[in-house]
Formats: sequence, C-alpha cells, structure tokens
Amino acid sequence: MTAERGAELDPQVTQFLQLYESMDVPELHELSPPEAREVQEQLSQADPDIDLPTIEDRTIDGPDGEIPVRLYDPRDDEETTPLIVFFHGGGFVVGSLDTHDGPARKLAAETGYPVLSVDYRLAPEHPFPAGLKDCYAALEYASGAGEELNIDPGQIVLAGDSAGANLAAGVSLLSRDRDGPAIAAQILVYPVAGDAAETEAFEENGEGYFLTAETMEWFHDKYVDDEIDQGNIYASPRLAADLSELPPATVVTAGFDPLRDDGAAYAQRLADAGNEVHHHNFEGMIHGFFNMIADPVDIDAAHDAYDAVVADLDTMLDG
Repeated sequence: MTAERGAELDPQVTQFLQLYESMDVPELHELSPPEAREVQEQLSQADPDIDLPTIEDRTIDGPDGEIPVRLYDPRDDEETTPLIVFFHGGGFVVGSLDTHDGPARKLAAETGYPVLSVDYRLAPEHPFPAGLKDCYAALEYASGAGEELNIDPGQIVLAGDSAGANLAAGVSLLSRDRDGPAIAAQILVYPVAGDAAETEAFEENGEGYFLTAETMEWFHDKYVDDEIDQGNIYASPRLAADLSELPPATVVTAGFDPLRDDGAAYAQRLADAGNEVHHHNFEGMIHGFFNMIADPVDIDAAHDAYDAVVADLDTMLDG
C-alpha cells in the first residue's frame, strides 16, 4: 500500500504550524527527557468537551510494579461490550494519560466502548522492552477482567498513536508468538513500524512539519538502549519475517508525516501476509493530527480519521 503527500498542506494545519512557530517552543531533542515531558504536557492542554459517565484512575499489576491506567466508560447500562486498550504516543520518552486524554475520551464516545488508557514506563529511565512489557501486562489484565469491566474478553482492541501504535503492533506480535490473549483488532495511527529513516517520507517531511527527523532519532536512541535490540521485531514490527495470523488492522497515515511510508509499508506487509487491513492516508495532514480535536487546534480531518476508525472497527469486530 502506498501513501502520498498532498500538493499542499491542509489550511487548518498551516494555521496550526504558524501558531506553533509563534510560540517558539524548543525542539524536544534539545531538552532533557523531564524537560521534554513538561513541554509536551503544556502543549497538550486542550479540552475536547466530551463528558463521559465514568472516568476513573486505577492501577493494575505490572511486571515490575503497579501500572497507572485510566478507564473511560461511555456506557449508562449493563451492556457487555468490546474494550479498547489504548497506548499513548510520545516517542517512548514523553506522553502520559493526560496528554492523550482527548483521544481516549473521543474513542470511547465515538465507539460506545470503554477505553483503558495505559501509562506505561518511559525511556530513557526504562528503555525497551519495559514499556512493551507494561502494555502486554495491560492486555493480560483486560483478558481476565470480563466481569470486573463488563466487557467481552474475546473482543479486546489494541489502539495507539505513533509510539503507542508501535506498542500495539508489538503486543499483537508478542501475544501471537506466546499464544497469549486474543486480540480482536488493532488500530495503528501513524505507527513507528520499522526504520523510517530509509523512506522517502522521512527525507521530504523531516523538517518543518511538527515532528522532525532529529527528534525521531533522539526518541529512538533513548528507547533502544542496547544495540542488540536494534533488530528486535517487537521494537520494529515491520522487520518480522512472519506477519501472518495477526488481528485485523486499521492503519492511519498522514501525507506530511516522516512516518508516512513506514506506516504504509507495514500496512502492505500485513495485507501481504493475509491479514485484514484498512489503510487511510490523510494527504494534507501532519504527524500528531489525531490529537487535534479541540480548541485551540481543532482540525476537521482529525474528526474524519475517527469516523474512519470507528467504521473499520464495526467491520472488524463484526467479522
């Protein structure tokens, strides 16, 4: 599957980039990880004005201690539904339950399914595979929480954006290889899937479109601490020789994103391996647009992306 860059940026994205440049925000790779996290938290302070009956902070057991999670439950009745387990983006170094509160709320509201957002451990304090282990632990928890959460453990969806999409893909591979819990579908929004630096999109979109090549390289160096893990398929799912028998997938890419071709190539490899794949490329969009759903940055195409994800999810779960 291929994905192209539009002839020009979407006008709403242009407005955002002008606003972003006027704020004179330092590049994340110029900061220490704690400083970068603080900047990311400040940039993500937007309220999508989505009220849900239940939003509850909890903890679950992890491989090395408790993992904070947040449950978003849109249901008013006792209906048993699928569950979405959501992994936030942020290059494995930044991001939190709070930075991705908006996407989690919107996924819950639009699908009608509860969303369990996972605050996995971050690099460089906790490099690969710590975050992956936490995310796998969240899948294991969900698979055993049918009665507690009033969900169907056979209808668990893994979802994430960017680094979170990488983790969703990695957990899907890991669960297949371990004969672990069933996964009904995976939603991969501009995933980190392989070596994006090898792609045309990395070259043409590596500067000037919010996420830069230098920041991506900084994220990667912080996350993959040990050289031996450079080729680990659970860190780079697109490198896996066998991608068969994986859950149906929706892959969302953006035309002006350095990760565009990486995500499109992973979608193609999944399809070539016989998996059900839905790919949506938003030609005029940039990396991060899935989060741009509330003032001061509310982009129409972001809402279109949620519509596409929800429609695909209906198809994948019915299938």
